[in-house]
Amino acid sequence: MPHIRHKDDCTPFISEHGEIVYELMGNSAGGSTQHSLAHIELPPGKASRKHYHPEAEESYFILSGKAHLILDGEAYTLHAGQSVAITSGMVHQIFNDGTTPLHFLAVCVPSWTPENSIYLD
Repeated sequence: MPHIRHKDDCTPFISEHGEIVYELMGNSAGGSTQHSLAHIELPPGKASRKHYHPEAEESYFILSGKAHLILDGEAYTLHAGQSVAITSGMVHQIFNDGTTPLHFLAVCVPSWTPENSIYLD
């Protein structure tokens, strides 16, 4: 039986920094043990914590809004329809400095777990 899940059926995790995370597939959500998939909403003026993953590779795909991204100290701007690959060990942080919510997908391989995020702030 396939693991089919709608974002609206997920209980969101709301971080203290304002990220709203809907885990669609992964260790906690089910459906996959090798990768995880999350729909993340970042309200205007909010940002993720500065961090890296010692083992996982992560990719973002911007669904709507504009993302300001810092990767290993370099600044980038991503728009809807763009994606970025973040290799393991790469320090990254994503910001929404726009006026509308930022929505993006995050895929991690191997599947994301809390112990595979090292926070630097």
